[in-house]
Amino acid sequence: MLVNAIGFGRGGVVEKQQTQVTDIAALRRTSGVVWIDVTGVGEVEVLRALGEEFGLHRLALEDVVNVHQRAKVEDYGEHAFIILRMVDSTNTAETEQFAMFVGPDFVLTFQERPGDCFEMVRHRLRDASGQLQKRGSDYLAYALLDAVVDAYFPVLERMDERLEAIELEILDSKEAANAVPDLHAARRGLLELRRAVWPLRELTSTLVRGEPRHFSSDVQPYLRDVHDHVVQLLDLLENYREMTSSLLDLHLSTVNHRLNEVMKLLTVISTIFIPLTFLVGVYGMNFDWMPELRVWWGYPICIVVMLTISLCMLRWFRRRGWL
Repeated sequence: MLVNAIGFGRGGVVEKQQTQVTDIAALRRTSGVVWIDVTGVGEVEVLRALGEEFGLHRLALEDVVNVHQRAKVEDYGEHAFIILRMVDSTNTAETEQFAMFVGPDFVLTFQERPGDCFEMVRHRLRDASGQLQKRGSDYLAYALLDAVVDAYFPVLERMDERLEAIELEILDSKEAANAVPDLHAARRGLLELRRAVWPLRELTSTLVRGEPRHFSSDVQPYLRDVHDHVVQLLDLLENYREMTSSLLDLHLSTVNHRLNEVMKLLTVISTIFIPLTFLVGVYGMNFDWMPELRVWWGYPICIVVMLTISLCMLRWFRRRGWL
């Protein structure tokens, strides 16, 4: 478990990497707002110490440890508790749980694995001319939420490029062998993203309504912007899900079309050979009183007649648009 702390205020920014809870207490006394970022949720003693230091509710800490929670926001009086799913930077096909406590002078975040989407937030904190150093903990919490939500857009852009590549493979029938497995993999990825993003709509709606009292009125317009981004994500997800269904139908239609073309060709060949088989069957009976059997021009005439019939049928099929 890694515990990193950033304190900021009028005195500037102070960063502590892999710090201890005792150092965090000292940092709180010298900073206006502290951001404690915890990676990993396996050490109970550290969680208990952080809970005692910041006065965190026991039920909220249990939700932090149980990493399969649905996105939600709860108000515990002295602090608000927000939990949601975050895109894993090392594997965008999966998501991880992200929990955040927002208090009057602190923001405490928990993530399952190393690697996150908050580097831009840290860069903004280090910028003395930026807004983050001049704002409170609620604005920092908004910036973290906005970073989590915006991290989904590059994933969906890559999904769009993947679906376009699959569409080109389907249209090029020679490269469509893996179209169905690729489409099913894309559908599973979209389903995973939808499970993570869909509850965010209710979560951000709750924040916009101002039910948690720890977000000031100055931050409400920014929270509405986050809510708008969540709605855009849901629209994109629904569009891509419909696209995968349409591509699967297109693939099946292409396969059926190729099968129909093959069946049409075989049917034409069989139809041409029907009269030829009839002639061959008639002259294969070998009766004694068949005059064509004992004349020198019988065989050439039979071949010419069969070729003429075949050419006439091919021409007729072409005129009807069957070839």
